[in-house]
Amino acid sequence: MDFQFFLLIIVVMTALAFDFTNGFHDTGNAMATSIASGALKPKVAVSMSAVLNLVGAFLSTAVAATIAKGLVDANLVSLELVFAGLVGGVVWNLLTWLLGIPSSSSHALIGGIIGAMLAAAGISGVLWQGVVRTVIVPAMMAPFIAGLVACVGTWLVYRSVRKVPEERTNTGFRYGQIGSAALVSLAHGTNDAQKTMGVIFLALISYGAVSSDDHMPPFWVIASCAFAIALGTYLGGWRIIRTLGKGLVEIESPQGMSAETSSAAIILLSSHFGYSLSTTHVATGSILGSGVGKPGAEVRWNVAARMAVAWLVTLPAAALVGALTYGVVHGIGGWVGAIVGFSGLIAVSAAIYLQSRKTKIDHNNVNNEWKGDLTTGVNDDPEPTSPNKATQAETPAV
Repeated sequence: MDFQFFLLIIVVMTALAFDFTNGFHDTGNAMATSIASGALKPKVAVSMSAVLNLVGAFLSTAVAATIAKGLVDANLVSLELVFAGLVGGVVWNLLTWLLGIPSSSSHALIGGIIGAMLAAAGISGVLWQGVVRTVIVPAMMAPFIAGLVACVGTWLVYRSVRKVPEERTNTGFRYGQIGSAALVSLAHGTNDAQKTMGVIFLALISYGAVSSDDHMPPFWVIASCAFAIALGTYLGGWRIIRTLGKGLVEIESPQGMSAETSSAAIILLSSHFGYSLSTTHVATGSILGSGVGKPGAEVRWNVAARMAVAWLVTLPAAALVGALTYGVVHGIGGWVGAIVGFSGLIAVSAAIYLQSRKTKIDHNNVNNEWKGDLTTGVNDDPEPTSPNKATQAETPAV
């Protein structure tokens, strides 16, 4: 087997692994509020999200083109570089998942690729204007815009139903929340699955299998990425779901519907313009906004602050891993370098997974009361924590 073809296979496998981690890392963006409010049962929520992520992945390729051609000089890209960038994204996704931190999978991937390019070609290999325009600026604006929209929407919702009996409003909004959560999942598929498509497209351009003048990836790339992100979504990512659903705000259905509708609108708009937007930033901003917009709601700003710190270090941390991986793979070189790099990724991933099993979080305990951090209280029996719990008992979750 030709070495470059062997390396291409490793790159595609690693890219699909990243797409898989993206799926379970970001399920909470769409479904955390619906699960927390009781609008959807946990397993039903992730199943619905997986199907809609799959559908959404086929609806647009604008973001894929941005990743493939708008961030680094495609003429300097090698398969070693793409592999190293993917390792940076996968490792950061797994580490933040272990800690229950809803960081950006998009920025982890982009940071990994930028770090590998810096190690390979220096600062001239990065298209800094594209990075600032399509990554940095949207990342800074998205949480605030989403938070403002959700805040206003939540305030208007509670204002409009203030004279309606609580049991009627909670029941109606729970059904409305199912639709808004579905829309977020569809929007997530149109945005996040495209990023892995773009990376594989970049690898195929480097290998010479496709032309840099092509405007979209081959169909097999689109299909494989769609199924990978859907499978990851189905498996849940319960640690992230717990933080978003229970750690920031005690969510009620009117808040959840407002947050999800705000997120879906912003994500779909960004996909239309080809912005590589972080759905995590949007969803988190919307959830915080829903807490601010509801009179008397408690917002845990200390949890939000820890998340913000993780957001700030995502790009440089993933870039560091990407640069180090490129140094190892390229430094050793050839078949041995590729095998060492891939084996290292498998070893680190296995170690993180084994660590996560020490305190298991799944659909059985994801809604347990939040007691200060991710794992405290997960082994307790679930207790009602939401003011509308009585209403939820009368209206079975879907």
